[in-house]
Amino acid sequence: MPQTPKISPGPAFAPDSLVLNRKLPLWYQVSQSLRASILGRAKDASARLPTEEQLAAHYGVSVLTMRQALKELETEGLISRHRRRGTFIEPRARRVSPVRLLGSIDAIVAQQSGERASVLGHGPVSVPGELTEYFPDCAELVSYRRLRRDGDSDEPTNWAENVVRPEVAARLDVADLERWPMTKVLRDRVGVRISRITDTVEARLADPATAGLLQVPLLSPILFYTGVTYNESGQVVDVAQIRYRGDRFSFSVTLEAH
Repeated sequence: MPQTPKISPGPAFAPDSLVLNRKLPLWYQVSQSLRASILGRAKDASARLPTEEQLAAHYGVSVLTMRQALKELETEGLISRHRRRGTFIEPRARRVSPVRLLGSIDAIVAQQSGERASVLGHGPVSVPGELTEYFPDCAELVSYRRLRRDGDSDEPTNWAENVVRPEVAARLDVADLERWPMTKVLRDRVGVRISRITDTVEARLADPATAGLLQVPLLSPILFYTGVTYNESGQVVDVAQIRYRGDRFSFSVTLEAH
């Protein structure tokens, strides 16, 4: 029986691996994982995607599921498909889109991939009063503050502060946070086995610090996101608080009936 060709590593485009959750639509998980890989790809990576068969084998799904995932990315404007030529990443692929929360951690990773992040500062902090319920056994945490910019226009899009348990922060390389979202760093670089992330989104007004960082008028509307990350033991390892420019983002939630 002939073997399916493997996707080779190196400068050519190669998507990240994915552990599938059978409780969620497979096409959705694959599309979000592939989206994150596309937006976070190296600058010298090939613009040509592997074949449908290669991608299906890579993710462990059927070719029909892979086609549905690719159709989603084509609709979004990230890829273009050409008969007999193949599938290609669009040079001006749209990097900002609504955050779609369907229960997949890869959806969170995908949303923030492709943005250029710079670390504003990091170090130990006292546990903020509003977060004591998440860290009852900690005297202090380690804070990481980052500013994200659009990969094409260089316009600031959001700034984030993550507070992480000290024992987790001890294994974290700050340089990784300039390349990847915190969720990906915790899961893939530090080795945290994430069980779930609880998200809250609310409307707020830009305070002086946020207005200055995001280059928006003082007291203009922003979206304030809080993400609480739990490990497999049910312990909170990270709380993210992200301020999004209100003119650049919207949030939507999809609830599946099955």
